[in-house]
Amino acid sequence: MEAFYEWARVLYETTGINLPFIYDSYDRGRMIDGFFMTVKLSVICLFFSVIIGIIGAWLQNSPLKWTRRIVNGYIQLFRNTPPLVQLYFFYFAISTLLPKVTNEYGGQEPILGGFTWAVISLSFFAGAYNVEIFRSGIEAVPDSTIEAAEALGFTRLHIYKDITLPLAFRVVLPALNNNLVNLVKTTTLAYAIAVPEMLYEANQIWSDNVNVTEMMIFMLLTYFVLVGILVWGMNKWERALKIPGFGA
Repeated sequence: MEAFYEWARVLYETTGINLPFIYDSYDRGRMIDGFFMTVKLSVICLFFSVIIGIIGAWLQNSPLKWTRRIVNGYIQLFRNTPPLVQLYFFYFAISTLLPKVTNEYGGQEPILGGFTWAVISLSFFAGAYNVEIFRSGIEAVPDSTIEAAEALGFTRLHIYKDITLPLAFRVVLPALNNNLVNLVKTTTLAYAIAVPEMLYEANQIWSDNVNVTEMMIFMLLTYFVLVGILVWGMNKWERALKIPGFGA
């Protein structure tokens, strides 16, 4: 690896193409930390957004009118407002209403940090779309299947958990794939509240080295690879779960 690092340094000296995140150990460490922060943020948001979608889709069919109205209100709120505005709302508005804690230096700081608010905001944002995605899959399950489960004495929860959701999941995977890809790309908004993900660290590096062009090309390629891996995995999962004649 030392030869590769030295190559990047020579490239800068001879051509002016500056890649400090390769030859400089400090910048390299920052970029690696930013990459893993992006992966961590993406994985956590993907998980919680899917959970929100599954629960929300079930609540949409609740016999309680106000439960359905609350879920629909949540969907409309988060689908019809910009995700950056939502992030700022949680971080600057909701955060100020919560109690503060004493940090290690004796000062006061919010009980929840930027990373936590990014997870909350982005999970709710993507979850609103996932609720509708899962709802469409549930509606694709034949009524006769549900009626047969009811005749066998299954409860509403058991029908959803053991019959409706597994079948619906296979139908919604293409749409879910698209939404999760968009969520990974949307994690760059966490930069706005100083979460040290890739874009934030890249900004720090190009501010120090004035190499915006090189850093943006690197960011473009990195996200292309990262999202490409997610798409490949989701497509492979979709093929593995496919039932001939169902959801086609």
